Amino acid sequence: MAFWLFKSEPDAWSWDQQVAKGAAGEEWNGVRNYQARNNMRAMQIGDLGFFYHSNVGKEVVGIVEVCALSHPDSTTDDPRWDCVDIRAVRPLPRPVTLEAAKAEPRLAGMALVTNTRLSVQPVSPEEWSVVCELGGL
Repeated sequence: MAFWLFKSEPDAWSWDQQVAKGAAGEEWNGVRNYQARNNMRAMQIGDLGFFYHSNVGKEVVGIVEVCALSHPDSTTDDPRWDCVDIRAVRPLPRPVTLEAAKAEPRLAGMALVTNTRLSVQPVSPEEWSVVCELGGL
């Protein structure tokens, strides 16, 4: 199993909207960055990810699961762009802010800290454990 981080502006797509989609989940569409797309192409069913509110809040608020493999993004006819489907698993008891992640030495190499613009990022197993710990899991 691999771990990931999915960023969304909460006024465009929020954790509450993701939760409302239930077990069926929702396409993580609209990504127009090759590195983020390639990350989605590497995902497997059952991989877990952090759901991160960007711009407003700037915090990890929940955990999602990949429930459909990479497929064409339904929001474009351009064959270069793919997406996966994700479903909400659980909220974090305590959201983990970007400020807290940057202040944690064990997360110094995390993409969230070093490449804040990438919308879909890999997360190492060690980083996953630290963020879960900070989030009260």
